[in-house]
Amino acid sequence: MSRTYSMEDLLALMARLRDPQQGCPWDLEQDFRSIVPHTIEETYEVADAIERGDFDHLPDELGDLLFQVVFYAQLAREEGRFGFSDLVDGVTRKMIRRHPHIFPDGTLDSHPGDADGMTEADVRVNWDRIKAEEKGKQGAEATPASALDDVTPGLPAFQRAAKLQKRASKVGFDWPETGMVFDKLHEEADELRTAWQEQSDPEDRDAVEDELGDLLFVAVNLSRFLGVDAEQALRRANLKFERRFRCMEAQLEDAGEKLKGRDIETLEAAWQRAKKASDADS
Repeated sequence: MSRTYSMEDLLALMARLRDPQQGCPWDLEQDFRSIVPHTIEETYEVADAIERGDFDHLPDELGDLLFQVVFYAQLAREEGRFGFSDLVDGVTRKMIRRHPHIFPDGTLDSHPGDADGMTEADVRVNWDRIKAEEKGKQGAEATPASALDDVTPGLPAFQRAAKLQKRASKVGFDWPETGMVFDKLHEEADELRTAWQEQSDPEDRDAVEDELGDLLFVAVNLSRFLGVDAEQALRRANLKFERRFRCMEAQLEDAGEKLKGRDIETLEAAWQRAKKASDADS
């Protein structure tokens, strides 16, 4: 029976891949910036496996994501910046610090804290307060503070929109109730239609793009009010569309028909049949 590899083995493998004399040519060519796209792709593949309920392949996808972290740590160790053990130590200390209700003594060996009666909202308030304290100690007060300062620019657009809105909400800049967000969504849809109808040059899409962006931003805001993650909702819609479309293709093929070239009435009827069939099987 083959042995089970450990975290130490993975770190040793990464060091071998980056060995200047005997390492892998591709791995030796990489740097921090070049592997960022791979990290983003692996993150989305983890999310996709979870969305599809593909838990048989989830360990493999999580392993790929872990390898990205190991790669960064190896690059940093080579440059004398930090090592993998520093990452582990740092995140462990941070989690202990941000969970005083679990680790009241501030150590991993703390006696169990008293979390009875605490709600998720209480935990979030504590988390945000501790994060703010940490940021202050790092010298954030040296520049004018904004409620939006810690929203990462590189996030996917839907996710960043949600975070921007949450930060603004914490300082009172928010809609008072959900119905008003629905009204705003309809208003933005009307403005988008107007911009589309009034554009004099079909190649000049700035106004349409601007209004479409406003519509999507409000849609994300609405998702927040409804307690739904917009990014996750769109991934779910993508999966649903793909399932139904493939079903429609299969039904037409079984009937000896082609999808391309059909009129809109025929396509709509085929789509409705596929919706019923695919949703019944899901």
